[in-house]
Amino acid sequence: MASHDWSALAVPGPFRYPPLALQVAGDAAAFTRPEFTSERLSYPLMTPTAAIGLLSTVFWKPEIRWVIERIDVLAPVRWTNLRRNEVAVPITRDAVKQGYLDADKHVQQRMTTMLRDVRYRIHAHVWVHPEARDQDAAKWREQFRRRVDHGQTFRTPYLGMREFHADIEPVDDTAPVKWDEDLGIMLHSITYDERTGKETYDWFDARVENGVMHVPRRGLLAQHNAEVGP
Repeated sequence: MASHDWSALAVPGPFRYPPLALQVAGDAAAFTRPEFTSERLSYPLMTPTAAIGLLSTVFWKPEIRWVIERIDVLAPVRWTNLRRNEVAVPITRDAVKQGYLDADKHVQQRMTTMLRDVRYRIHAHVWVHPEARDQDAAKWREQFRRRVDHGQTFRTPYLGMREFHADIEPVDDTAPVKWDEDLGIMLHSITYDERTGKETYDWFDARVENGVMHVPRRGLLAQHNAEVGP
């Protein structure tokens, strides 16, 4: 399987084909805001990074990346709370050696303010790596459509947290909800450097207009770096 380095690439402007789309629904969702550490608070709708992760459960190849164009909110925003016990530490080498982790010593209660009864329509482009053998995205688009129609996924899709299962649906004519709001800074993208193992986060000014959130090609950091230059 070919490995491609994406870290130094910028998302292209216009794409050859229009965006693909699918719909997703679920009983619960939590797209956690990173500035809250002790308690979890969800953004009021799906983030672009969560949308990329969900699309990748349906279709993924090392030659492509998903670029989110927009997210339509198809159900009113509803909130609920969940309090549960969680283990505050990861599995350590010592725990592996002894064969167990004493969860009672590390348990803590955390509150999650999350969404319920969500439904979205995701519009996204297939971005082909410039060094890929086949530069035409047509075959990837067709494979994606077939998988959506047949309800096929590589792994279980979820809505922000793995316990919140997502139902993948073909696109219908449901109109976005009537909702306008400035959401402030939202997570735009996560870039992983395979050489260093580090992640870089980027952000954007998020706004919902008539139930639709448009996602810019670049986050604020990428835009700044492009303007400043090398």
